[in-house]
Amino acid sequence: MRQAEAPCTRSSLFLLGQNRQGNWVVQDQRGLCGGIFVNRTEALRFAMFENGNRPQGVLMIPGVFELDMNRGGRAKPQRQLNVGWDRKQRAA
Repeated sequence: MRQAEAPCTRSSLFLLGQNRQGNWVVQDQRGLCGGIFVNRTEALRFAMFENGNRPQGVLMIPGVFELDMNRGGRAKPQRQLNVGWDRKQRAA
């Protein structure tokens, strides 16, 4: 018997919407857990699994909703992410 995986966060609220490419995006309110899905059904299934199967814990976002995993506080500052790009610009 296969044991179900544990939810990746203890967040109770998940946001669900579509990105610019039309893919479905799910992300917890803290930005620690999320993903991009081909259809709404799979996105909703993921959100429901992660929040303990609570429909009231899934919020549909109107308009464009892009996945942003940098909100969790663990992301490097933007300056450090662009170091390689800056060097290429100076060399050109």
